This record gives sequence, C-alpha cells and structure tokens, in this order.
Amino acid sequence: MSKILTIGEILVEIVATNRGNGFREAVPLIGPFPSGAPAIFIDQVGKLAQDCAIISRVGDDDFGWVNINRLTADGVDVSGIEIVAHGTTGSAFVRYREDGSRAFVFNIRHSACGEIELSDKTLALIDGCTHMHVMGTALYAPSVVRSILSAVERIKAAGGTVSFDPNLRPEILDSPGMREALQTVLSVTDLFMPSGEELFLFAEAKTEKEAVAELLAKGIKAIVIKRGEKGSSYFDRTTQINLEGYKVKEVDPTGAGDCFGATFVTFWLKGMHPAEALRYANASGARAVTKAGPMEGASTQAELDALIKAQGQA
Repeated sequence: MSKILTIGEILVEIVATNRGNGFREAVPLIGPFPSGAPAIFIDQVGKLAQDCAIISRVGDDDFGWVNINRLTADGVDVSGIEIVAHGTTGSAFVRYREDGSRAFVFNIRHSACGEIELSDKTLALIDGCTHMHVMGTALYAPSVVRSILSAVERIKAAGGTVSFDPNLRPEILDSPGMREALQTVLSVTDLFMPSGEELFLFAEAKTEKEAVAELLAKGIKAIVIKRGEKGSSYFDRTTQINLEGYKVKEVDPTGAGDCFGATFVTFWLKGMHPAEALRYANASGARAVTKAGPMEGASTQAELDALIKAQGQA
C-alpha cells in the first residue's frame, strides 16, 4: 500500500466578495477558508480514501485549527503538523479582478509555516511514506526547501516515487533559492504536472511536442499538462492522451489544479490506466470550481463518478 506525503504551507484564505484590483481600500470579505496548495492537494487525496500525510506548522489559533480539523475529518494524517504555541497561522487575502485573474496578499514567510524543520518524529513519518508530492509554492523559504529535498531523497532512496506540480505564483517566484530548488526537484521527478505555459519554464524547446520530448528524455516517466476548462493531456514515451474538460458553472477556481493533481496522482499510483486517471482528474478539477473556497470542492470518488455519469463520459 502506498502512502502519499507532501510538505509545505498551511494557511487560511480570506476572499473579497466584489471584484477589483487589490486591497487598497476597504472591501467586504468572506472566510476563513482552509487553504495552502499542499494542504488542498493532500485533503483531496484524503477524500479519495488514500493513505496520506502532510508536514507543516500552524499557530495555536483558530486559523490553524480550521485547517487541522478539516484535514483530520477528510482522512489526512496530521501528526506531522507542528502546532506553534505563540505562532500565527499563514493567510492569503484574495481578490478577483474583472478579467478573472487574482490579486493575492500573502502572509507565509513570517507565519508559523515560514520555517519547517524536520524532527525525529517527522523523519519517521517520511520513512513510512512511498510517494512525495512537491508543490512549487512550497519552495518559499530555505528551511522548507531543505525539508522537501530531504524527504524526496529519503523516499526515492527507499524505492518510492515523486510527483511535481510547479504551481508557480508571481508573488513568490523570486523567493531565495526558489529557481534552483525547482530544477533540483525536476531532476528526480517521476510525474511532472505543469499548467499550460509552465511547461516551457523547464525546457529549451519552443513547441509543446518538443518540450515534452525534451523532459521525458531527462528521465521523467510521465507528464500531465493541466489546461483548465479545456481539459488535460498525458504523455509518456509511448502514449499521448488528450481529454476535454467538463462543462460546469465556475464559482471559484482556486484549488482546482491542486484537486486535479491529487486525483491523478492517487489513481496513477493505484495502477489505473492513465486515460481513466485523467478522466477522474478532469472531473475533480471541474467539481472543485463549483464551490466557493479553495478546499470546499474536494470530492469523494462517488461524487466524481456522479459527475462523469451526468456528463455522459462514464
């Protein structure tokens, strides 16, 4: 049996209820919603009844407990979350612009999860896991990078696998050591999961076909490209699969890519045919956007089956 691990930020998301460009005036807000890309990812894994865990830190405050309670309820092993007595849980204030893009104000680096150091307890947790999922957003601070790379090394040395979702945010791309860490993770990645144009940040090639071939030649076993409402594609050395997305009413796209990735990784590790895993992942991403809040649209397999059946793709 596999156990999926991720390491990185846990935070709450607080969302402006009207559209505009940022937070330079008072605006109505809703939240807090449990959030953080690694936390959303691992929550979706837990909802699929897959053994999984996260290593992170939160403050001993309501924002921290909002996350711990949600992750626990959805089946995630939270023993690797350190509760910092006088710390503050991270936050992200989000406002949608008129064109649908998002403006963020993050408090991560100076929050409880601004530093994540491994202990004997979390090293033992790592050694009980068989797969490591790395989110690019989690490479925001030197201690977190060290912890992630150590976990990757230990899991790979024990015969495990690594998946990598760059999930890059402009606000954190210039974090110290971020670019170097991205390349280090890519060098040991089995399953690479970029969104659209992110593919070209890791390849010299200028076309998608050539970029995919270039990355597979470096030793990556499989590549899944997320295309949002347009669907997704899967590539390995012998196979290419393209699937259209599902038609749903979008309420909030935050977290959809994380749910997509979690669903594909879960079923891929179980040995499901890539086309089936991709179909489930598309459904997971689609269902996620129908709910307000980044973790609110995480789905059980039964809920994904119902969406697939309703849209005639069963």
